[in-house]
Amino acid sequence: MDRTVNITAEEYGVWWGNYDLAGLAPGEEPPQSLIDLGAECQVVLSSTLPRAIETAAMVVKGARTVPQDALYVEAPLPPPPVPRIKLNPTRWGQVSRAFWFFGYAPNGIESHKEARARVRLIVERLETYTATGQDVLLCAHGYLNWMIDGHIRQRGWQRVDREGQNHYWSWRAYRQKDPSASHPNTAE
Repeated sequence: MDRTVNITAEEYGVWWGNYDLAGLAPGEEPPQSLIDLGAECQVVLSSTLPRAIETAAMVVKGARTVPQDALYVEAPLPPPPVPRIKLNPTRWGQVSRAFWFFGYAPNGIESHKEARARVRLIVERLETYTATGQDVLLCAHGYLNWMIDGHIRQRGWQRVDREGQNHYWSWRAYRQKDPSASHPNTAE
């Protein structure tokens, strides 16, 4: 997907839709550190978008089936109501995320508040797996992963390692600070 083109907000909506349908770029491969993490995890999960599915398959090297769930799909990026301006897709992503963060969610698109509620469900599901002593790897998407990071740490998990900030192939590892502690619901 070409990120150098200058397009309108409306064209960005089409671009983003195509991006969600696209898989990984040819020749893309996960770093060895991510493959190593996947090998240590008893559970590997994926969103239903092609990039995450392909990432998970590469991480487990086809050695097992990876369950897919739309719960883990990226938080939406609705094109903002900005006429006539042309920006590249990266800039539109930033503008769209800002509009969405401040409440713009047209036509039944998941709102920021609804996405936060979904993140709570995701973290609860991940905790269900880890409560049985299983290590979990979730192959998901940038902004959603960032949202998960904030919420999981609010619930008493400590980020113990990370690679790549929030770029492609980035990852984060967590451990419970005190596994016997209860995790009260917290407001964000």
